[in-house]
Amino acid sequence: MDFVKPIPVASLAQIYNLKIVGNGSIFATGINEIHKVRSGDITFVDIEKYYSKSLNSEASIIIINKEVACPEGKVLLVSDDPFGVYNQIVWEHRPMTYLTADRGQNVSIGINTHIDHGVHIGHDVRIGKNVYIQSGTFIGDQTEIGDNVIIQAGALIGTDAFYYKKIAGKFHKWRSGGRVIIHDDVEIGAGCTINRGVSGDTIIGEGSKLDCQIHIGHGVVIGKNCLIAAQTGIGGKTIVEDNVVMYGQVGVAQNLRIGAGAILLAKSGVSKDLEGGKTYFGAPAGEAREKYKEMATLRLLTGK
Repeated sequence: MDFVKPIPVASLAQIYNLKIVGNGSIFATGINEIHKVRSGDITFVDIEKYYSKSLNSEASIIIINKEVACPEGKVLLVSDDPFGVYNQIVWEHRPMTYLTADRGQNVSIGINTHIDHGVHIGHDVRIGKNVYIQSGTFIGDQTEIGDNVIIQAGALIGTDAFYYKKIAGKFHKWRSGGRVIIHDDVEIGAGCTINRGVSGDTIIGEGSKLDCQIHIGHGVVIGKNCLIAAQTGIGGKTIVEDNVVMYGQVGVAQNLRIGAGAILLAKSGVSKDLEGGKTYFGAPAGEAREKYKEMATLRLLTGK
C-alpha cells in the first residue's frame, strides 16, 4: 500500500509516541506486511524469531517491540504494540468510507461500458471501456478494472481480507489496505468472491477466465490466460503463474506458487509449490501419472 505522499519518520514517532533507533531522517512511502515489503515501506515485527527476517527485508522502517541494533540505512520505531501501531497507520491512510448510494465518490467509468441496475460501486474505483457488469455485483473501494471485462451477476469484488492476529486469546482484524486489480479481457463468473489485499494488491491477469463460485484470497496474484473452474478456492498470497488451468473444486493453500502451464485436475488439494508444465491430481496433489500408479497399486494390494 502506497501513501499519497511520503511521511517523515519523525512525524510518525511523535504521533504514536515511538522511540527512533537509526536513521530518523527517512521518509516512509508505503506500508506493507513482511511478504510484500519494498524499499521505503513500513513493516512491523513483534516476535523475536522473526526479527532477522524483518530487519534484513527490503523494508526501510520497522516497528518493533524491542530495541535492537539497527541495520545501516534503516530506522526502527520501538513500541509496546507494533501491530496496533501498524494497523492504526493503515486505518488512517485507508479509512473506512461508508457507501450510502449505488455509486461512491471518485468513480471513473470508460466508454461503451454497461453497468446493470443493482450494481454497487465503492469509492475511488476505476472501470475501463467495453466492460459489462451484471446485476447484484459489488465492487469495493480502490478496485481497478481494465478494458473488455465481463463480471457476471452477484460477484463480490474487493471484500475485506480474511486476516486476523491473535492477541491474548482473541482475534484482531487487520485493516485491508490493499486493492483488487483486474486486467483487460478478464471474465469473472457469477457468485465469485475476490478479497482485496491486506497491504498489497490482489491481481487477476490479462485474459484469465473465472467460472462461477470461485474464491480468491487476499493478495493472490493470478497470471495471464489462466482458466479456473467452479468452486475452486485459492488461499491468500498465493501466486498462480501464466496459463495455469484449474478444474472444479481445486483447493490451493496460502503462500504458494503454481508454475506456468500447470494443470490441476478436479478436486486436487495443493499444499506445496508446484512446478509448471505438469499435470497434477489428488490430495495432497502430485503428478497425475504417479498418483494413478499409486491408485492402481493400492487396488492390486487390497484386491479391489
